[in-house]
Amino acid sequence: MQKRHSVQALGAALAVSLALGAAPAARAADNFEIEVVMPLTGGGSFLGQGEQQSLQLAEKVANAGGGIAGRPIHFVFHDDQSSPQVAVQLTNEIMAKHPAVLLGSSIVAMCSAMGPLVQASGPVEYCLSPGIHPDKGSYVFTSSVSTLDLAAAAIRYFRMKGWTKVALMFSTDASGQDAERGIKSVLDQPENKGMSIVTTAHFNPQDVNVSAQIEQVKAANPQAFIAWSTGAPIATIFRAMLQAGLDVPTATTDGNMTRAQMKQYEAFLPKQLYFPAAEWVVANDPKFPMEAAVADKQKAFYAAFKQAGIQPDISSELAWDPATIVVDALRKLGPDGAAVKIRDYLVGLKGYAGVNGLYDFEAQPQRGLSVANAVVTHWSADAKTWQVVSKATGIPLDK
Repeated sequence: MQKRHSVQALGAALAVSLALGAAPAARAADNFEIEVVMPLTGGGSFLGQGEQQSLQLAEKVANAGGGIAGRPIHFVFHDDQSSPQVAVQLTNEIMAKHPAVLLGSSIVAMCSAMGPLVQASGPVEYCLSPGIHPDKGSYVFTSSVSTLDLAAAAIRYFRMKGWTKVALMFSTDASGQDAERGIKSVLDQPENKGMSIVTTAHFNPQDVNVSAQIEQVKAANPQAFIAWSTGAPIATIFRAMLQAGLDVPTATTDGNMTRAQMKQYEAFLPKQLYFPAAEWVVANDPKFPMEAAVADKQKAFYAAFKQAGIQPDISSELAWDPATIVVDALRKLGPDGAAVKIRDYLVGLKGYAGVNGLYDFEAQPQRGLSVANAVVTHWSADAKTWQVVSKATGIPLDK
């Protein structure tokens, strides 16, 4: 009898132990997981790590609002190491799980490599780089204001300030070639007929010295300079500008609007440094009245970062709206929504309030934003922040 009681007690203890051990697994299974590919290491990590932080904060906000059908959201991160090849490998592995949606990556090269994999039947890929230009109606969507529209705002600002003789500089890789075609197409538009390109310089993004190219730019005597490259290569350009004494209004892509870069490069940043940016930078500025729904989204965005003790920058913005758009789509369609339903929902989405304004995917396919959502900012070394110097579309505030 005593032996039977001992066996029963052992069985009960084992059952309790198994139940306790299974609890975390059961809780994890209840999560609604959203796969994310991004560069957490390598050359693109200055963006990827900030975007990861932003998604983690967006996750907290979404879960405080009930998650998706009562299930907590959990972003699952995969490091593509800033490599298109690794991004492709990770995407194939994720697709084997048959998810409806995938976020990432953060850089044009990786997004461009991932896009063809999902083109035929999904999943929906929401790229966090504004530098790609997906086909209308495809399964690929892209974050923020297009780099072409941002460039258009910067060029409009330069033109209306009277800085019409412009020098250009691009990297020789695929991203640089795409940027060069796009920016030159903007300069070819009728409204910019008074603008002239005094020289175009090129460099390899692996170059550690571009002094010769900067001397070429300086010799052309430009009134303004557009240096369109992201990450470490832009630091190489800025150092060469300082050494050559090239001090003219300089615009670069908003991909460099990270606080980490501004701090790291502060000793050699151009004094007249401009960044075109989306509307997230104008929050709480009385010069830029917003629709109530947009103001509410901006308030929630800044509150989440303030509570975490973080100052947001471009990496925060690039990830935030895609996360909230995807989460809201899944809430509307249900957690079992198929990729095609999510794609079709996003294609027809309009009037959606985000931190960058009202999205209209019918008017701006795969993106939802236009040059009307772009402003120009100036980096203030004293205030250590980006100060808005234009109205929407790049018209100077003093005009």
